[in-house]
Amino acid sequence: MKKAIAAGAFALVTAATCLVLAPSASAAPNACVTSTLTTGGYEGVGTQVRKSSTSSCGDLNLTYTDDKTVYGYDGYAGRLYHTSSSSWVTCDAGYVWAYDGSHSVNDSTYWLCTDVSDNTLFTVASAANGGDTVKITH
Repeated sequence: MKKAIAAGAFALVTAATCLVLAPSASAAPNACVTSTLTTGGYEGVGTQVRKSSTSSCGDLNLTYTDDKTVYGYDGYAGRLYHTSSSSWVTCDAGYVWAYDGSHSVNDSTYWLCTDVSDNTLFTVASAANGGDTVKITH
């Protein structure tokens, strides 16, 4: 009986030690982050934001637009700051035309920039005029 109790106690201590010594899981990336920006004019610079380093998104996704002109739509381009040249560069997608309102983060039509590195400085330019409000999910 004493051997059974001792064996049981040893098993519990061993199991508890394994739980304490087990490595903790690394923190998973958070869901996408959304930032509200004011656009710059054509090929211009508006509000500047850094690409989230804690997000699982790799793109700059246009998820909301509010054009401040009477037209209710505009073209929007993502622009990334390249430190090597100290200049702003428009992403390959160019200007993406969008009506005012919300846009799906899953609709590739509204992906302004893809494969953006963490902490990259970005902005959004409007084709017709600056001063529009946009939301970028990144």
